[in-house]
Amino acid sequence: MPRIHRMILLKNLSLRRGAKVLLDDASVVINPGERVGLVGRNGAGKSSLFALLNGSLHEDRGDFSMPQQWRMAQVAQDMPETDESATDFVVAGDTRLVEAQREVAEAEASGDGERMAHAYTALHDAGSNDARARAQALILGLGFQVRELDRPVNSFSGGWRMRLQLARALMCPSDLLLLDEPTNHLDLDALVWLESWLTKYPGTLLVISHDREFLDAVTTVTLHIENARLTRYGGNYSSFEEMRAEQLTLQQAAYSRQQDKIAHLQHFIDRFKAKATKAKQAQSRVKALERMEKLAPVLTSADFTFEFRPPQALPNPMLTLREVAAGYGDTVIVRGINRSVLAGQRIGILGANGQGKSTLVKTIAHELPAIAGEVVEGRGLRIGYFAQQELDVLRPDDSPIGHMIRLARDTVASDSSGAFSTREQDLRSFLGSFQFSGDMVSQPVGTMSGGEKARLVLAMLVWQRPNLLLLDEPTNHLDLTTREALAVALNEFEGTLMLVSHDRALLRAVCDEFWLVSRGGVSDFDGDLDDYQRYLLDEAKRVRESLKEAEAAARPAPPPAPRRPPSAGRLKALRQKLDRLDARMAELHAEKTALETRLSGTLSVDDITEAGRQLQQVNEALGHEEERWLDLSGEIEALEAEGA
Repeated sequence: MPRIHRMILLKNLSLRRGAKVLLDDASVVINPGERVGLVGRNGAGKSSLFALLNGSLHEDRGDFSMPQQWRMAQVAQDMPETDESATDFVVAGDTRLVEAQREVAEAEASGDGERMAHAYTALHDAGSNDARARAQALILGLGFQVRELDRPVNSFSGGWRMRLQLARALMCPSDLLLLDEPTNHLDLDALVWLESWLTKYPGTLLVISHDREFLDAVTTVTLHIENARLTRYGGNYSSFEEMRAEQLTLQQAAYSRQQDKIAHLQHFIDRFKAKATKAKQAQSRVKALERMEKLAPVLTSADFTFEFRPPQALPNPMLTLREVAAGYGDTVIVRGINRSVLAGQRIGILGANGQGKSTLVKTIAHELPAIAGEVVEGRGLRIGYFAQQELDVLRPDDSPIGHMIRLARDTVASDSSGAFSTREQDLRSFLGSFQFSGDMVSQPVGTMSGGEKARLVLAMLVWQRPNLLLLDEPTNHLDLTTREALAVALNEFEGTLMLVSHDRALLRAVCDEFWLVSRGGVSDFDGDLDDYQRYLLDEAKRVRESLKEAEAAARPAPPPAPRRPPSAGRLKALRQKLDRLDARMAELHAEKTALETRLSGTLSVDDITEAGRQLQQVNEALGHEEERWLDLSGEIEALEAEGA
């Protein structure tokens, strides 16, 4: 009888994608309930390992097994295209509930009372009564507003639709949750909420992320993919880094000792192999050299580094904001801004989603005009702006060298100092420092990875030689190595920095003060990132509690227990009650359908709120009536069995 494994098991496994070997003779065990961070360079095979786990890729050699009964959830990578509401879209992620709803519909259509009883029980057990509340808690936690709960999915931008895909995956009951870069589209407030949610997740979690603090918060095991090998480390990412550094130090020391021994043996061989008196000893050393298992050197040359060139001028103040109101069109999001930005300041911009962080940065960068007030710039101000959508402005059919040539010409045309070279060879050499070499400089940008595109944007930013950097979520497509390089470069930057980021490691590394964009204004934040994280968690808790209070207020009181009729007419009375319950449930189903149809149309916010409240009451009433129906059916079956 085959042995049943209750864990994920890879044994002597090899995995290929095309001609590339991603894993070679890899073995690892992942136990139930472990929270695992999967790390390694881009292209090492992290996403391919996920594809093995979800069944879309199969091993080429070796053994792979996982418990067959495990339910798996992961974020769909396709952009959802649907007119259904955000809430309904996320509720549909609960596969157990959807299956129970389908069975209820089929049971009702069949008219089979026993099947209906079982179907209603399964529906109740699947959590139908609080499904919408659970879905909405996920949606709000990921940064949406209450007014957006019933908005059509198609009305949201791509990044927000991907947040809904994440909420849908979290809604799905699962024993194994696979998350591939779940933080890419999240603000810091949504990221902190997700961390809190994942630490309570009871199943087995595997996550790919380039956010070191996120990995530290949610993982307890680290799997490292390198050179087609898979190594397991106990502990989070910081623990892995420490253990890995120790291993590399020992490996380098062992490699150095071996190189000394090899040199000594080779020297003896070269010196004495021609002499008859020493030939035998020389031959034995040749064999010893051949038998020696060669240790690999520690390779760090592939690590990426770059630097910002010194600014040509440092005006002080860099700029001054006087009674500035920022927003879109006539809609003001932040107002009454009176602040100066000084030479050398390193400002982190904090604020919950939708409060206006990006709006403020865009206004300073001239991407948006100030609605009121004025932005006074210092003489010689040169702004370098990295926007969240910066990758979208790259031309997919153009090459890195084409982008640089066009940038150089545009910059020279607007600059009178003559400081910018337009020689193609100089531009090629510059791109080489950002790991664009050989044919890559002529490769269409549209065929490149997100990380390669982000490096190109950074190269273009550095080349412009700014003295004020405005960075809005610059790390979304950067791996850990490039994030570290960015942090080092920003620390050495001699100009002024203003940074919006959900990467707390980057904020901690490069910012020495924080502005808080909140409640329509901008103020200093008196505290560090740990204080801000506690503030965000308190806000999320307040939202959850308000949702629970609203749900409790809308729930009707449970019906009184049915009185039993005299024993002589008991069966008849129970059947009459069951008939009345059937009629009542039919009315509630009709009312539910009417409300759902109404909510799918175009309504005002007040009408949506009222209809949603009524629908919640109907769902609660249906749940109570279904429980009564099951109780009565059980009594009738028992009495019928007694009389049989």
